[in-house]
Amino acid sequence: MSLAGNLQTVSFPDILQLLATGKKTGILEVKTATRQKEVAFKDGNIIFASSVNSSEDLLGNTLLRRGRISKSDLDRAIALHKQTGRQLGTTLIDMNLFDKQEIADCLRLQIEEIVYNLFSWREGDFIFHEGDSPKAAPFFLELNTMSVIMEGTRRIDEWMEIQKVLPPDDVLLALAKSPKLKGAEITLTVEEFKVLALINGERTLPELINAAPHGEFVTCRAVYRLVVNNLIEVVGRRDSEETETEDEEEALLSIVFYLYNNCFFRIRSAVEAFLGEGNTRFANFAAQYRNGLLTFFPGVDPSSDLMPSFDKFVATVKAVPQPVRLQKLFSGLDGMLSEQLEYVYQLLGIGAFRQAMAKVKKEISEPLAARRELVKRFGIEDGFYKTLKRADKVVKMVRG
Repeated sequence: MSLAGNLQTVSFPDILQLLATGKKTGILEVKTATRQKEVAFKDGNIIFASSVNSSEDLLGNTLLRRGRISKSDLDRAIALHKQTGRQLGTTLIDMNLFDKQEIADCLRLQIEEIVYNLFSWREGDFIFHEGDSPKAAPFFLELNTMSVIMEGTRRIDEWMEIQKVLPPDDVLLALAKSPKLKGAEITLTVEEFKVLALINGERTLPELINAAPHGEFVTCRAVYRLVVNNLIEVVGRRDSEETETEDEEEALLSIVFYLYNNCFFRIRSAVEAFLGEGNTRFANFAAQYRNGLLTFFPGVDPSSDLMPSFDKFVATVKAVPQPVRLQKLFSGLDGMLSEQLEYVYQLLGIGAFRQAMAKVKKEISEPLAARRELVKRFGIEDGFYKTLKRADKVVKMVRG
């Protein structure tokens, strides 16, 4: 099976589904200029995953972060692992530090976190090496790929809600001195309790993520729930060594430019997956938007030479009177986004519409994470979600 390409044209969940339904065996390699991850399959199920040139997903570090092993025991195990050439997991079992089930449970969590992390990747090259098997696995597990797809998709939706509430990356978090509880009691999960124990007024959110034993998603979900339940509060801001000045409006326009261009490209790609690239029906429909500010959002591959110039886009926006320029831009983009999604339903039905909606929803996660405070202050995510809900409402009305 020849399977290779870029995540901008084929989403990670779609790749997993192809490998699962085809019951394929081999290794899926996904990489960017700075990151590389590999996911191994047997008969369509996931059996192993690893990060190349990264310590974040290594078994030893995972055990250490979860408080399951001391630094001295881990150092001894690593030294023995290097001497014997046996896998670290096997070495830990040989040293009677863990039994096989404990290593398997930790390895399963590690594999899941690596794979779920890939759901948030918006770009990167992938290639499937059919028939290959991983060489660094202590032993293999078996995860149902379709279940992983369902959970990964659910996490993306949950992640969007979590990001709305998370504090800025540079603020210090502490336990609330006078928590405003909604009742006499509150129930915490184990993950929330462990994160709460790390909050001491001296750590920011990124520092909490590094210190917590659960990985980024579970830690952020715990912080989200602690914030919602009024158990933690901001007590200061981490001093930066340098204060950089930036054109805030230009930073906002950069987010908007790349976010909406990616969305329109995802919609067009979803249509082409059903109709083929030679069909011009959707292209003819989208041609009506080639005017004014919307000219800069043609729905082409963002990595191609066909992408409009960002500098020209900024200059065109700033030529509009300042009091109305952002309102005019967002009004046009939100209308264009809603109408294109509705047309997908008219053209191809509910299945294609849901697929396009899912691809578009995924695009907001990275801008939210990268510039959370700016995005929140200008209400980008709220306008984005309202537009999607409007399209969904129209489709429901049409379907009856």
